[in-house]
Amino acid sequence: MSKIAPLGVVEPIRVDAGRIQNIVNELGEIAAEGVIQMALEQMATSVQGVLDSARRGDEGAIVAQAERLSRLAWQVGLVSLAGVAIDVADCARRSDAVALTATLARAVRVANRSLTEIWDEVSGL
Repeated sequence: MSKIAPLGVVEPIRVDAGRIQNIVNELGEIAAEGVIQMALEQMATSVQGVLDSARRGDEGAIVAQAERLSRLAWQVGLVSLAGVAIDVADCARRSDAVALTATLARAVRVANRSLTEIWDEVSGL
């Protein structure tokens, strides 16, 4: 029993491509690309803000940053990321440190995959 096998976590993500298409239809490809890229940058900043707030133990700031992340993610169709961000805010509101730690780790995984996927999609416009 001295052999330890690392378990890789593959987090499935859901992207609502229709939301992205609606943005493109409303703004045109060039403007949509700029808007979506700005949203991606803001989401990356929000993820970092949630993590920084968690390190400080500032539950109010965790909730605020996670809710901001959820709104931004929802606007561009990152359904999984929006949901996980809501879960992070809920854990912080309940002051559930164990659940918050686990949910933050999940949020980082989902954010990395979601932001990469949508970036690739936007770059292909």
